[in-house]
Amino acid sequence: MSRAAKSQISIEDFTRLTEAELPLVGEFGMTIEKMEVGRVTARLPYERRSLRPGGTIAGPMMMALADYTMYAVVLSMDARAVGAVTVNLNINFLSRPEQRDLLAEGRMVKLGKRLAFGEVVLHSEGRPEPVAHVTASYSIPPERG
Repeated sequence: MSRAAKSQISIEDFTRLTEAELPLVGEFGMTIEKMEVGRVTARLPYERRSLRPGGTIAGPMMMALADYTMYAVVLSMDARAVGAVTVNLNINFLSRPEQRDLLAEGRMVKLGKRLAFGEVVLHSEGRPEPVAHVTASYSIPPERG
């Protein structure tokens, strides 16, 4: 069994960066649970304000969690790419999330010189079945840092 490679950025440094540069992350309460090179697990705590009519977690909240997770995945592979921006995010809602924390499992599919492509699977905490599947691409700035 091989050991996971160490992330290029620590959870603590990523948290400091997002607190300073992405204030909505703090407002939503998103956090990184686990970070390895090319793989990240993130959490969106359940709050009633995240619900939409019908009692389900709103799609924009799920998209925000997926985007946050993919940004962490990109920086886990190149910590100098803080200027990376989302080029495309596609989400497929698969089932109704429960009124509990959402977990996101993100992974890099391909990292090139100027473009990163990855995927994120969202699920309700304690439930293995996915509630959404996301693919996303990020533009990597030519001059990092």
